[in-house]
Amino acid sequence: MQSLLPFAGFYFTYFTFQGMFSPFWGLYLESLSFSAMQISVLMALSTLARIIAPGFWGWLADKSGRRRNIIISTSILSAASFSLVGVHHGFWWVFISLAVSHFFWVAALPLVEASTAYLTRENPGRYSRVRVWGSIGFVCLAAGGGYLLDWWGIGATPWIASALLGGVALVACSVPEVKPVSRNKQAGPIWATLKKPAVLALFACCFLQAFAHGPYYTFYSLGLKQFGYDKAAVGVLWALGVTFEVGVFMLMPRIMRRFGLETLMLVSLLAAVLRFGVIATCLPVPALAAAAQALHALTYALHHAASIGLINRMFDEQHHGRAQGLYIIASFGLGGSGGGLIGGLVWPHGGVLPTFAMSACAALIGVLVCLRWLKPGYQKSK
Repeated sequence: MQSLLPFAGFYFTYFTFQGMFSPFWGLYLESLSFSAMQISVLMALSTLARIIAPGFWGWLADKSGRRRNIIISTSILSAASFSLVGVHHGFWWVFISLAVSHFFWVAALPLVEASTAYLTRENPGRYSRVRVWGSIGFVCLAAGGGYLLDWWGIGATPWIASALLGGVALVACSVPEVKPVSRNKQAGPIWATLKKPAVLALFACCFLQAFAHGPYYTFYSLGLKQFGYDKAAVGVLWALGVTFEVGVFMLMPRIMRRFGLETLMLVSLLAAVLRFGVIATCLPVPALAAAAQALHALTYALHHAASIGLINRMFDEQHHGRAQGLYIIASFGLGGSGGGLIGGLVWPHGGVLPTFAMSACAALIGVLVCLRWLKPGYQKSK
């Protein structure tokens, strides 16, 4: 059996960067005196890149059969281009540097996800035991990043993030090539799977969940700052959410033995309605802010594990690279960028309350879609 250790190492380093970027990048952009709309545009670049890039990289990987080469080269190019971000503080310089970096940055993760899902296909719960190392990496930087920035200043953010991306590039070199051996002699066209109602419903649920999280990744830290939380508290709250996420990932093998994937998807969407409703109305209360963060275990970890499991089940093995790319496009790409950008329009007209109420409504629509079309018992055709 092929070792999963290199994949755990990749997740760990990849999400240490995310643990620095998600909580503190918006605060760094605000320190450059960018407007709310400019901040939402720059924050959305990471999700906008997921609209175009994953489909291209997934197609290239499926056609070439060289996932490892793409993972390594794009990780190096992402680190190199991000190192330019802090050189100049003008909006367009930051915009172009970030756009180039994110185009390469989003390439590796869906390919690593496809390889990990394939290697754990006989026991899908094992996927979560590997993926949890990404959450651990996130916690390490989210919890410690606020103290680092209190010490070095918010201006150090791009340089710390660049160093972390350099670490991703180094670890990417250890990721082995994984070549799926299909049980079918030949798979049908991917479109035949994509047009099935349950598959469309899955991607709709992923879109709506990511749309609900778009304002969270863009404005949550700014909302905390408005209510008087300092950078250390911001980092701790982000880390708290991902700490609970770690717990769910560790329990996923047991959870998946008891509940169907469609049921887990429904629970994750219901939890998002509650979570963003609490953020919208109770963020100034530290205990309730912490409770809302605890629900990240369900709105992200449970949702993500269920999504990966459903995609792995619904699509033929020859299509897994493209299917993972399409998942990134539908969720973090279209959904995350759409939620973040629309949040940028709503934020100046009331801040936390209307912005996160919009998130709760998006998740509620996802609940209705899941109940209507994503029903237990769906299996891919052979």
